[in-house]
Amino acid sequence: MAPLIFFLVLAILVVVVLARSVRIIPQARAGIVERLGRFARTLGPGLSIIVPFVDKVRYTIDLREQVVSFPPQPVITEDNLVVSIDTVIYFQVTDPVAATYEIANYIQAIEQLTMTTLRNIVGGMDLERTLTSREQINTELRGVLDEATGKWGVRVNRVELKGIDPPPSIQDSMEKQMRADRDKRAAVLTAEGVRQSAILTAEGEKQSAILTAEGEKQSQILRAQAQRESQILRAQGEAQAIETVFNAIHEGEPDQRLLSYQYLQMLPKIAQGDANKLWIVPSEIGKALEGIGSMVGKFAEEGETPPARPADGIRRRTPRPEVTAAAVEAEEATDTALQDAESEVQAAIAAAEDAAKGGLGGRRQQETGTNGDSAGPAQPAAQEPRPE
Repeated sequence: MAPLIFFLVLAILVVVVLARSVRIIPQARAGIVERLGRFARTLGPGLSIIVPFVDKVRYTIDLREQVVSFPPQPVITEDNLVVSIDTVIYFQVTDPVAATYEIANYIQAIEQLTMTTLRNIVGGMDLERTLTSREQINTELRGVLDEATGKWGVRVNRVELKGIDPPPSIQDSMEKQMRADRDKRAAVLTAEGVRQSAILTAEGEKQSAILTAEGEKQSQILRAQAQRESQILRAQGEAQAIETVFNAIHEGEPDQRLLSYQYLQMLPKIAQGDANKLWIVPSEIGKALEGIGSMVGKFAEEGETPPARPADGIRRRTPRPEVTAAAVEAEEATDTALQDAESEVQAAIAAAEDAAKGGLGGRRQQETGTNGDSAGPAQPAAQEPRPE
């Protein structure tokens, strides 16, 4: 029984010794081995054998890059404003022995060093520069920390300012300033837009007025040219008509009978129209009647009769050798008109004589009835024409 217990105890001691002699270090870790209280060696990743009860793995250092976020710290700027700044540090242990024996707690040391350095850097800047110079603060802070932590076996890879929070009153003022600045820019942009709109509108109206004036000018010019050409053509037409009539009259050689007939032919036209209540018999009618009467008496005394019409009803004159064909045609047309109007001449003469006698007789009767005697020969007066 005793030997069994002895072997059992011996096996337990062997297991304990083996357990104390074997150490397994994970990847990216480093073990610090102390022998009788003094640094002996550094264990790398993997299986390692140490002397039991003599060697001891004091620390296991993480060699990976680590991230530490520090709580916000109050910092006073150059313009005496207190801002809260919280930072993030990215560091890595490069020397496990120095990180173990050069400083007791390198994380706390980095935090305090970060706060002091940050106060020193931000204290030389005003609030606006602090808010807009994050990259500059990060670079200066990283340089100071890397220089200070080099002897600790720690390398600072990156420093970031996670937040810069000014006091609430300053934030409110900044928001008001920002709002005022934005309102100002909005007002400026609106005014510039209104100005550009007014300028463009004025230019458009100016161009429109210019084009309208030019259009009216061209229209008036064209209208004036058209009127001028129309008047020229009308005047030329009238001149040609007058010239044609003049030539026809001179080539036709009208006599006193034709003129008297034309004069008497216009008398009935004077009395035409519903608006004509009175018409005046001119004194020249006596001369016309005398001319026609003298011609008729001359034919009666001489026993002559007017030349008879030809079989075709047209009286032709014997053309003179020096008269052209156009003159002959004009004379024939004049003779035709005279022959066709002979019957109308007699009716017109009768109507004119009746109108003249009726006017004179009525006036004499009125004067006789009023004064009792005749007032002498009366001149033709304006009377209403009797219906034919």
